[in-house]
Amino acid sequence: MTNKFKQGLDKNPANYQPLTPLALLDRAADIHPDRIAVIHGERRYTWAAYAQRCRSLARALIGAGIQRGDTVAILAANIPEMLEAQFGVPMAGAVVNSINIRLDAAAIAFILQHSETRLLMVDQQFAEVARAAVKLSGLQMDVVDIRASDVPDADPVGVIDYERFLADAPADAQLRYPEDEWDAIALNYTSGTTGNPKGVVYHHRAAYLNALGTSLYARLNVGVPVYLWTLPLFHCNGWCYAWALAAVAGTSVCLRKVVAEDIYDAIGQHSVTHFCGAPAVLSSLIAGKPQNWSKPSSPSGSPAPEPRRQCR
Repeated sequence: MTNKFKQGLDKNPANYQPLTPLALLDRAADIHPDRIAVIHGERRYTWAAYAQRCRSLARALIGAGIQRGDTVAILAANIPEMLEAQFGVPMAGAVVNSINIRLDAAAIAFILQHSETRLLMVDQQFAEVARAAVKLSGLQMDVVDIRASDVPDADPVGVIDYERFLADAPADAQLRYPEDEWDAIALNYTSGTTGNPKGVVYHHRAAYLNALGTSLYARLNVGVPVYLWTLPLFHCNGWCYAWALAAVAGTSVCLRKVVAEDIYDAIGQHSVTHFCGAPAVLSSLIAGKPQNWSKPSSPSGSPAPEPRRQCR
């Protein structure tokens, strides 16, 4: 039934946009273009450069024939390309599937089949298991290899590497933002310890709201956060931290291996303010503290929030 509060008040671009974390990337690049977004070894990307790489990935996927609703999977450590996939894949209208790097070839093959993966991006560190998984899946899919100087070289799984894939992206491809905030943005699979992995779907609205909630709960909105990626990005898209950091234009410090020495080095070099750590990670930090380690004189991070109790 039409009432006076609905007359002439239809949705339009001036009063309504679907909620999506893709808007957080655009905002960060517009407002803080020169702030550092990503650090990995000697690599540095500002928010403007990072956003451009995400958009290039989206256009490259569109140029490769990816359609709205297609699944694009990535098997990678916490490296810049894994962060870029969290924005670039959904910006192509596709659904990002960040695969657990600890799974064997059979489990990965099942995920590729069950998710109907159209394109797979592979960190060369996991080339061997990826090659076996693709063969086991029996699927015809494009594979993009992510080369890196910080791991031993490996034979390619696909026919093109990631940087060439981005460079060849069609410049005129139109980015695909969600038509509805209920559109899927990500697909995450369980570990499959009690059977085949189960896929769980995120939508754009939930990812956006979770990103904002995380930024408030973890106090990312205090100062300029520098977040160390000890939490795997294949764990629920890094608990939405990649999207939350875009909301506050913070800095991501990538970490390929979660070992005490590398964590302490990163904290010292980059003035890390935040990281996530399971008890095993925290115990390893206590046991592996370097002898010459000295506590930062003025830590800029906030204390860890009190753990939330689980309701039963």
